[in-house]
Amino acid sequence: MSTIGEALKAERLRLGMNQDEFGAAGGVKKRTQISYEQDERSPDAVYLRAISTIGADVQFILTGDQATAALTQDEKELLTGYRGLDIRGKAGVLGMIDGMSASPAVKAALSNSETGASAPTVVFHGKVSQQVTGDVTGKQTFNMGGKKK
Repeated sequence: MSTIGEALKAERLRLGMNQDEFGAAGGVKKRTQISYEQDERSPDAVYLRAISTIGADVQFILTGDQATAALTQDEKELLTGYRGLDIRGKAGVLGMIDGMSASPAVKAALSNSETGASAPTVVFHGKVSQQVTGDVTGKQTFNMGGKKK
């Protein structure tokens, strides 16, 4: 988007609202909404805050960056929780995500198992608190520590 007015109109249409409804959500009359969309006037912070409560992406309106426009409510909650973690917690979350994301080699092996080809075998022994990454297309065994007798 090249202007704030164009971005406002795009957000209004994305939310399926007419100018009267969108303006009312922002606390302004239809004529004021039209002047915002035609770049005759600029919206104030009170208006922007009000339309954010109905799902309008204010960052997109002001910057043209749609990074947050596509976030679901679950994703917003995850992001808020992540930002509240200390560095160790953030590292743990990123490790968990990386560990849960299958690499291309694993995805290929899993699709081979659907066609009857042998899938990779991974065996873990002991208490596992490490993250294992890499090519796991072959048969692998991991023995993790143990009590010495």
